[in-house]
Amino acid sequence: MRSASTPNAETPIYTAMDLLGQRWVLRVVWELEPGPLGFLELRRRMGNCSSSMLADRLATLGEAGIVHKLTDKSYELTPKGVALGISLEPLWEWADDHTGALAADWQRISAGENARRRH
Repeated sequence: MRSASTPNAETPIYTAMDLLGQRWVLRVVWELEPGPLGFLELRRRMGNCSSSMLADRLATLGEAGIVHKLTDKSYELTPKGVALGISLEPLWEWADDHTGALAADWQRISAGENARRRH
């Protein structure tokens, strides 16, 4: 039985969800999956992720052993990060299979969140 009160150290999936659930973490992994990128190019690909947020996420992923900085100051996935990138491929397929519904659902959800914030 799963329990939200189970300490993360005892349940590896909770630890993974805590790390990977941070905003921009999976996007960084996704962008680095094809190969190393410099900070500026990675920042460009990340859209509206700020430079300070990107630097923070790269540091977090570095501490987790998922990303490391090369001598030319570019970033690449470690073997652990490559394995994580491969594990994202089924998520890509799921999103691709449900893209129309996801877009509509996200618009509806976002509109509801915006309406709740105004009240």
